[in-house]
Amino acid sequence: MGDGVERQLEWLRARAVVATDMSFTISDPRQADNPLVWVNPSFSALTGYSSEEVLGRNCRFLQGRNTDRVAVGRVAQALRERRPITEVLLNYRRDGTAFWNEIAISPVFDGAGDLANFVGVQSDVTERVVVEQERRAALAEAEEARAQLRMLAEATTQMTAALGVVDACERLARSLVPELADLCAVDVLDVPGRGVPRRLAVAAREPVDEERLRDLGRLRNYHVGGGSDTGHVLAGDRPLLVPELPERGADRYPEDPAAATVYDTLRLRSVMVVPVRARGRVLGALTLLTQHPYGRRYGPRDLHLASDIAGRAGLAIDNARLYETEHAAAVTLQRSLLPEVSGVAGVQVAARYLVGVDGNQVGGDWYDVLDLPDGALGLAIGDVAGHDLRAAAAMGQLRGVLRSYAWDGGRPGSVLDRCDQLVQGLEMAAMATAVYARVEPPDPDGGRMLCYANAGHPAPLLVEPDGTLVRLDEQRSPMIGAVRSLGRRAGPGRAEAVRRCPPGTLLVLYTDGLTDVVGEDADKRTALLERTVAELPADAPADDVVERVLEACSPRRLRDDVALLAVRLDR
Repeated sequence: MGDGVERQLEWLRARAVVATDMSFTISDPRQADNPLVWVNPSFSALTGYSSEEVLGRNCRFLQGRNTDRVAVGRVAQALRERRPITEVLLNYRRDGTAFWNEIAISPVFDGAGDLANFVGVQSDVTERVVVEQERRAALAEAEEARAQLRMLAEATTQMTAALGVVDACERLARSLVPELADLCAVDVLDVPGRGVPRRLAVAAREPVDEERLRDLGRLRNYHVGGGSDTGHVLAGDRPLLVPELPERGADRYPEDPAAATVYDTLRLRSVMVVPVRARGRVLGALTLLTQHPYGRRYGPRDLHLASDIAGRAGLAIDNARLYETEHAAAVTLQRSLLPEVSGVAGVQVAARYLVGVDGNQVGGDWYDVLDLPDGALGLAIGDVAGHDLRAAAAMGQLRGVLRSYAWDGGRPGSVLDRCDQLVQGLEMAAMATAVYARVEPPDPDGGRMLCYANAGHPAPLLVEPDGTLVRLDEQRSPMIGAVRSLGRRAGPGRAEAVRRCPPGTLLVLYTDGLTDVVGEDADKRTALLERTVAELPADAPADDVVERVLEACSPRRLRDDVALLAVRLDR
């Protein structure tokens, strides 16, 4: 009874293997080349091969030219080691169509523990593999898109922070190497749409290639509408894309041996040249290149990205050019409002004015040196609130008023009071700080009396011949325009302070652009200024004083204007 049940179960298992939709195979490793000795009907349905065509053959006949040889090697290694393995291989049916085949192979051992057969189960997983490949392709495409957006954002951020045309071009070139190109050049026309461009910026993976790229630009002498590819792009033609450049320079520039030699040293593979446009005008060209042996081969998608970047670059360069023009005009206007410091008997005088980089506006900082008719020397420095044309105009008016009152011999306190009255009466400016000082003619010992009044301005510094530094902060009063009563004749006047200055005394007057810096401690910057002035040689000329002070104390990024005045009383 037991044997009958066992035979019945064996018969059912055999029928199940034959009837199932899964493909089964059995091979005999004891025969040469491990041939198939049995396949079920599902194998024939999956592969198109009948049992008569496959029995006695190794199952590798399902492989083809695109089957992964590394995966095949893993299967062969598992068979040699007599262990199970599951792999997905690209196989081919009898009619030549490809399908992804997931094979699971297991060794079968006899009662003595010897290897008897290998049983293989095959499943068509083409749909699953295709879906996975599409998912990976979509992820790769999404990652590429994110990378391009990051590059666009980085390039835009870099160019937006530029302080001029050259700076914008250099930032652009550096932001594209090596992410998009091995070499990058930015050529800009002085006059949009005309002439020969200037190669304002280059960048390369290898620094030595940067000068070669500049040399190539000089040798080719690009000009708008010329015979070169870049010349056509500068003339407004379509962007240029050359996926595969000639390997030899002689083939690229047959008529220009010098350029061909430089071309050979650069090992160029692929190139894109796109116009840099802004407001309907071609400002220049952006050239991107890759190099052998690892450089990418540019395609239409790369060209689209490069054109997008060039469009953003055009706006940044045009804005930078407008800024430079307006900034130069503003500096010229600002300096025209300030006096030329001329020689005054018995004193050395030096002054500097630095224009802040934030914006292209003129500001309200000013200084003045007056060789007064009564033999005294008038010194003034001030800062009108605001940083625009209105502040500059108010500064010019206030300076003129102070000059007029000072020229009449007025005392420092009364001069500032009368300026305050005029500012409030005529609404010339919102508020302003100022210091006005009179240095009287020398007495028989050569000393001079200094009388000064301060309307809310940073305290001037005085250094005595023995090196003692004194902060002139006595009798300070509110800013001009801040207190109504100071703008009325009947109101209280500004107090003055007096100090005797021996021969050799140094006076330093400055505006708060040196000490009030965003993100830095004003007290520490004031201490740095005072320490710098105190450590100067006792006989340092006035010109050296202003140069040393600016060298040590100028902010890394000059946001506000700076006026600096140094006066040395001769010994």
